[in-house]
Amino acid sequence: MAGLRVLVGVKRVIDYAVKVRVAAGGGGVQTQGVKHSLNPFCEIALEEAVRLRERGAAAEVVAVSVGTRACQETLRTALAVGADRGVLVEAGEGAAVGPREAAAALAGLAGRLRPHLVLLGKQAIDDDCNQTGQILAAMLDWPQGTFASRVELEGEWVRVQREVDGGLETLRLRLPAVLTADLRLNEPRYATLPNIMKAKKKPLEVMAASELWGGSLPSPPRLRVLKLEEPPPRGGGQRVEDVPALLERLRSSGRI
Repeated sequence: MAGLRVLVGVKRVIDYAVKVRVAAGGGGVQTQGVKHSLNPFCEIALEEAVRLRERGAAAEVVAVSVGTRACQETLRTALAVGADRGVLVEAGEGAAVGPREAAAALAGLAGRLRPHLVLLGKQAIDDDCNQTGQILAAMLDWPQGTFASRVELEGEWVRVQREVDGGLETLRLRLPAVLTADLRLNEPRYATLPNIMKAKKKPLEVMAASELWGGSLPSPPRLRVLKLEEPPPRGGGQRVEDVPALLERLRSSGRI
């Protein structure tokens, strides 16, 4: 399909290598002074979009993030990896942006940009919801291919191999469609220094989330975090001399 446009959702999350701490009061996690990065599954979705463009199957890759102004850093990373332009849907500080809010913003943006394909990570490592792609497909009334481990464009169709409990399933979807990337779809590239410098000159548009949400979302949000707790500390181990002593210790503790 000539002039195929791919819209890629990217999310800013706490870096996977950082040990997450619960904030005072248990209402969330500590984010001040904590390293953030691009969600790993979004990296995979972005890499696949860039590869489609490099193969000549796509003409433009647009990266979009829904959140605060701090997400501009995440978008610049996406531009350095290979996206052609970025869009920040700014929700403002303190705004609750869950899967439904993000999907509604993406649906509104899709109505403006008219992409032929929307690529998302299957889930984010901060909330593990695995819902945004499915909700977006329902809002747009587009076919969806989740947990994609292989993507091939065939004219006005896309062939998707997805991982299911029983093995692999292959779908053939008519464009436009929504896909979510699984871990084995590809191995993302690193952004090189020259591309990082070039990314500073690529266009990055900022628009208010309220423009895209309109009056479609209820207030207050449907999803609310009540409390977060750190797991209890593990107790120390105990040594036993032999197997009979181990069995006796397990019986006395009521484990067997």
